[in-house]
Formats: sequence, structure tokens, C-alpha cells
Amino acid sequence: MSKAAFIILAAGDTHESLGRVVNAFMGTLEYIESGGDVQIIFDGAGTQAAAEFAQSNHKYHELFENVRGRVSGVCSYCAGAFKVKEKIEAAKLPLSDQFQGHPSFKQLIDNGYTLLTF
Repeated sequence: MSKAAFIILAAGDTHESLGRVVNAFMGTLEYIESGGDVQIIFDGAGTQAAAEFAQSNHKYHELFENVRGRVSGVCSYCAGAFKVKEKIEAAKLPLSDQFQGHPSFKQLIDNGYTLLTF
């Protein structure tokens, strides 16, 4: 069975960007429903999306909750750079810092994941 990691770089703050985040969540949901091996990683401006979608009043919060268990990391460095680290910690999302404060994409590839960027 295939393994996928959805890398969310979109902030979700514009119509187009919001669509990319939602599409990543829908792809993740498809993997979940088929019993597939899937992860979500928020990096760059995507750390802002993680902070916002975790809020109970967000339009797509319920969809986020359906895939929350597959969030393997939110870039620690970028969460700080985009000033959302406290929101990420309050939402109890895991920070990721395997490579100089960032998630390790090499580790995912070495473990057989296909990386899909949104």
C-alpha cells in the first residue's frame, strides 16, 4: 500500500490558499477511509493554517478534527517565525524539529512516503 505525506505550505488566508489546505485534508481523509498510511505536516506559512483550523470557530474546523490524528508535525522554526507557536502548543499539535528546527523531508522519503505539497 502507498504511503503519503501531505505537506501544507499554504496559510489558508485567501480563497485559493484555503482551497489548497482543504484539498490536502480531503486527500488525507481519503487515505484514512481506505486504511492507508498518511501524515500531514504544516510548514512555512502552513503553520498559520494549523493554528487557524484548530480554532473551534473556523469554517473547516470539523474537517480538521477528522484528520487531526494524522498531523505528525508543525514546523517548530516556522511556527515561531510566523508567530503562531503559542497557538500550536495550545491546540496540542506536535511541533517538528528533526532537521535544524524543521521537519525532515528526507526521513519521510527514506521511509517510503510520497510527498504531496499544498
